Amino acid sequence: MRPSTPAREPAARLILRTPAPDRAARRYGGGLAQGFSSPAGLHRRPWLARLRRALAEELFAVHYQPIVSLADGCPAHYEALVRLADEPAGRLVAPGRFLPAAERYGLVRDIDRLVLARVAALLGSCAEGPRVAINLSALSVTDPAMLAHVERCLRDSGADPARLVIEITETAAISDMEGARSFCQGVAALGCAVALDDFGAGYGSFHYLTQLPFDYLKIDGSFVRALTASRKDQLVVQAFVSLARGLGVRTIAEYVTDRPTLTLLRRYGVDYAQGYELGRPHPRFPL
Repeated sequence: MRPSTPAREPAARLILRTPAPDRAARRYGGGLAQGFSSPAGLHRRPWLARLRRALAEELFAVHYQPIVSLADGCPAHYEALVRLADEPAGRLVAPGRFLPAAERYGLVRDIDRLVLARVAALLGSCAEGPRVAINLSALSVTDPAMLAHVERCLRDSGADPARLVIEITETAAISDMEGARSFCQGVAALGCAVALDDFGAGYGSFHYLTQLPFDYLKIDGSFVRALTASRKDQLVVQAFVSLARGLGVRTIAEYVTDRPTLTLLRRYGVDYAQGYELGRPHPRFPL
């Protein structure tokens, strides 16, 4: 979805990073990994009918990846990541393979609702425990009925709203700033936390940060993958940390895959980190 043109003169923009070709895969929990179905032949299958059937029969699995505090090395909360579970022998289809089609056919909102209901039920089943984050699509963030669905899931499950983190991408916010602001304000009023995901991924403006209520700023993985070798990425990450501190919000670095990167992030004052170095997505949530 292309960003809408602001009605008034925009604040000065900073072109940070052109989205990488594998952004969809990383946004939805990584590319094909061990246990995922091979992509061979998937594009020849009727995705619309397949996704409708998966929704009707709830053929989706939710895995949980830890987001670790760099202060003490302990998981602070977890991100819920969806997989399609309609393959034989229990093999899973990676989200980067089916969610773009779900967005194309307008079904991603239904998948978001299903995952949200499942996460709320999980949180409601245990009185205490870590927070869980769920990344909502741009279609969900701008859906006028989505806030009521969040409230209903929390009420029906008895989940503590303070344990739910709603993640929205920077590009989703920019595409409909008024809708995103209204949604984030409503979510915050319910008692949930809000995270701005993929920050710095595309054409962004720091002006937008003042328009949204959020608790976490997630630094896009494209700045983290080559952090130890790229002085430019190091400067950008340090700038993001300084910005977040000034706004009174916490930072999360995505796509952390090695110990030297983790050391640098800790030195720069990043609060939390997420990636294979710290833990892979797992179907079992640590109650």
